Amino acid sequence: MNYSFEEKVHIPKPRVNNDVCVKCGECSEICQFGAINVFKNGVMIFKSLCHGCGACALICPVNAIKEIPEDMGIVKRGDARCGSLKVGMGYLNVGEPSGVVLIKRLKKWMSDEDDVVILDAPPGTSCPVVETLRNTDFALIVAENSPFGLHDLKMVLEMVDEMNIKRGLILNKHTDTYEGVEKYAVDNGIPILMRIPFDMEIASLYSRGILFASRYPQWKAEFERMFSTLGEMTGWLSR
Repeated sequence: MNYSFEEKVHIPKPRVNNDVCVKCGECSEICQFGAINVFKNGVMIFKSLCHGCGACALICPVNAIKEIPEDMGIVKRGDARCGSLKVGMGYLNVGEPSGVVLIKRLKKWMSDEDDVVILDAPPGTSCPVVETLRNTDFALIVAENSPFGLHDLKMVLEMVDEMNIKRGLILNKHTDTYEGVEKYAVDNGIPILMRIPFDMEIASLYSRGILFASRYPQWKAEFERMFSTLGEMTGWLSR
């Protein structure tokens, strides 16, 4: 990637003036992440749990809490080496517990003039995943074809359905020895858009950072077919 722009990202972390604090406990009650605890001798803030939402500073009745910006990472943007694609990337500082603020900053670069924006989310159902999915048109879920994968898939689908986002499924490491994920998808009307087989050559290419579609033209065609299907499902092709 050829990055032409780089920006530091900060997160506001609370700082309490215990000389002003009246130990009312309202900041602790409003914090959804358990980052603030009020004791007889003062207030303790657990910065590793803080998400920088600012609720504690807003609710403090005596203005004893101030927000101090702290460096949490950087975002970069530039051009991909192939084609005219624009690429954005966030780098979280070592030890930072959440990348939500970075994701929000990256999403500000999205424009109504962009035909298609692809956001790559981490696995699971954590806060960064929720922020990545917020206000998106479609969730392309990659599920491992195993009992463990089915367990995680159910959690992700519950989250996506709660956010009222259309969804489709890619079956990864697909084999014929387990049919639980595929059966669940069919029973619940979840479209399966691609099946990537459990293949040692694909795994070997991946381990070396090589896109297997670049080595196998038939897979490049499969990804193009899936992209066209997504365009029809979301209305991209009619824009």
